[in-house]
Amino acid sequence: MHLQNEVLFLYWRPKQGFMGFSLKDKVALVTGGGSGIGESISRVFAAAGAHVFVLDIRVDEATRVAAEIQASGNSATPHALNVADQEEVIRVFSEIADHAGRIDILVNSAGVAHIGTVETTTETDFDRIFQVNVKGVYNSMHAAVPQMKKQGKGVILNLASVASTVGIPDRFAYSMSKGAVLTMTFSVARDYVQDGIRCNCIAPARVHTPFVDGFLANNYPGREQEMFDRLSRTQPIGRMGQPVEMAWLALYLCSDEAAFITGSNFPIDGGFTTLNN
Repeated sequence: MHLQNEVLFLYWRPKQGFMGFSLKDKVALVTGGGSGIGESISRVFAAAGAHVFVLDIRVDEATRVAAEIQASGNSATPHALNVADQEEVIRVFSEIADHAGRIDILVNSAGVAHIGTVETTTETDFDRIFQVNVKGVYNSMHAAVPQMKKQGKGVILNLASVASTVGIPDRFAYSMSKGAVLTMTFSVARDYVQDGIRCNCIAPARVHTPFVDGFLANNYPGREQEMFDRLSRTQPIGRMGQPVEMAWLALYLCSDEAAFITGSNFPIDGGFTTLNN
């Protein structure tokens, strides 16, 4: 997916004509920006005019995404980042703020998945999920909020999940972590609304990312398409979401057009949470 200019984001306003969801000259940090939803968000934000710092524990993937963004004529910088390491997160965010002069947008997309019940989830599994999905989001907000307070404004967008509000079989630790992301979002939004900081989250259902393909190949060899179709049908709309569809919503919520939105959770799930009755 290569996006090159802001005409993709035009919308109509009476008396004003066509307007656009622009992030022109914004400094945006995207954790987990080297793959999946984070990669799509990085690409869309850059196409909307932001300078995107593509942060990922896999620096080769971050470098690939940033290079492709640059080749499209947009602005991006790759950086290795382990969100579970608070000292590293504080150091990297401080370096970015010193270099770029500000942090306008933080998207917490880095995360790991897990399948298991409370009985089958080991302590090691639980700790790993907590370290990345919960502590990683905390670390990133902990590092970004002081800079945003200094600026007098900023936007934080967290990636929650339908699992944060709906019971899903075999997702004990993952659901725990995404429930924490949801409530951290509400807390930060409340604590910093007077500082000009908005904090929201989106809650996707199943999204077709490389993780899904790898999971099916590892767990259902020879039955990948069958299981893919079965998982797709769990969304009433009849398919999985696409990463770029998550990115369009992220773009709006991080743009100035969403200036009146904070402390909100946005399901983007093909009807999963409301129509599966």
